[in-house]
Amino acid sequence: MTGPSAAATHGDTGWFGHPRGLSTLFFTEMWERFSYYGMRAFLILYMTAAVSDGGLGISVARAGPMVGNYTSSVWLAAIVGGIIADRWLGAYRGVLYGGILIGLGHFTLAFAALPAFYAGLTLIVIGTGLLKPNATTMVGMLYDAQDARRDSGFSLFYMGINLGAFLGPLVAGGLAENVNWHLGFACAGVGMTLGLIQYVLGRDRLPAAARAAPRPAAASAGAVPRTGLTTEEWGRIGAVFVFFVFAALFWAAYEQAASTLNLFARDHADRTVFGWQVPASWFLSIQALFVIVLSPAFAWLWIRLGPRQPSTPVKFAYGLLFVGVSFVLLLPAGAMAQRGAGVMVSSLWLVAAYFLQVVGELCLSPVGNSVVTKLAPARIVGMMMGVWFLAIAAGNKVAGLIAGLSATVPFTTLFGAVAAATIGAAVVLFLLIRPIRRLMGGVH
Repeated sequence: MTGPSAAATHGDTGWFGHPRGLSTLFFTEMWERFSYYGMRAFLILYMTAAVSDGGLGISVARAGPMVGNYTSSVWLAAIVGGIIADRWLGAYRGVLYGGILIGLGHFTLAFAALPAFYAGLTLIVIGTGLLKPNATTMVGMLYDAQDARRDSGFSLFYMGINLGAFLGPLVAGGLAENVNWHLGFACAGVGMTLGLIQYVLGRDRLPAAARAAPRPAAASAGAVPRTGLTTEEWGRIGAVFVFFVFAALFWAAYEQAASTLNLFARDHADRTVFGWQVPASWFLSIQALFVIVLSPAFAWLWIRLGPRQPSTPVKFAYGLLFVGVSFVLLLPAGAMAQRGAGVMVSSLWLVAAYFLQVVGELCLSPVGNSVVTKLAPARIVGMMMGVWFLAIAAGNKVAGLIAGLSATVPFTTLFGAVAAATIGAAVVLFLLIRPIRRLMGGVH
């Protein structure tokens, strides 16, 4: 939905030079990500903690793939959520109903019974599938296709996402590790509830097209991209799928933070500061903190460069390159940790790696969100955003599998393989820049 009928005008500059609706979506995503990342920060720690410590007592080899299945399902559900919004609910209701299900899921996890654990995760998967693609779609609806503020707006929106991702592990993760696991789950539910309240109060700032249910004719046409698409539109859809492949490789590396690197922080990183041990779950806030600090700089940079800024394929290649270099940096830390049980390495290795990963993330993720809303035909934009999030699902699945191997495969082998795959993909992408730009049909 990038046409003039769906987008706000250039004159709407009521929120830091951007449409006022961006503030509503900014805080909706902030609270939703508070709940998601707050729980995600301690999920594998809870699962692998001993039953006597209130955990589930699951082995690392089993817990890693389970976390990967959960996190990948969250993003996989976005395809269905996008289609449902395109055909029946509309973007506004998709986000509203999704947020309600997410909140219910976190509160269900607050109960100690094992059935509540699986039921809560299922509710969160369904709810996030509805919320994520449609919130991002509405950001795209705030701008027309030629609005130079577009990538900058997505970078600011991304800062809201990561503000929640920063606070969630500190608050919910801190409560879970230091007080009670299930209090951490409940805290995440409170965060989603706050997000829903401000979302409903700010609904009038959102585009009218987002708040309207799709017309039956439009919904039927948008069910699948089978007819009525021009050659140029098919080319642009092809470009989305190319970006999808490279984004999946990026997320397979980046999402190690919640699994392999989370366990590395718990078992091998010196977390003592002035005699106090920092909770392992707090390390997941480091990435988000760097995003918050760096997002305004990237938003300013893209506006400053204007038409001279790198094309989307170039930005993607840089994203892969930086995440690959971060794992090269971790190789010495992995080698030191392998020397024997009880060997602890400086936490600064993880901090430095997370900085490089975030630089890569800001070159790829908000730019990817933006370009999909520009490339996707208007009548299937929700579904295409779901397809885009499928890349994150694939990446999370692979990340979970790698985490399961971390109990038996040396860290140097794991880190080296991830580095080789992502740096190699960056080289390939640099070589494919021209054909990808032809597929994009004039979209930058």
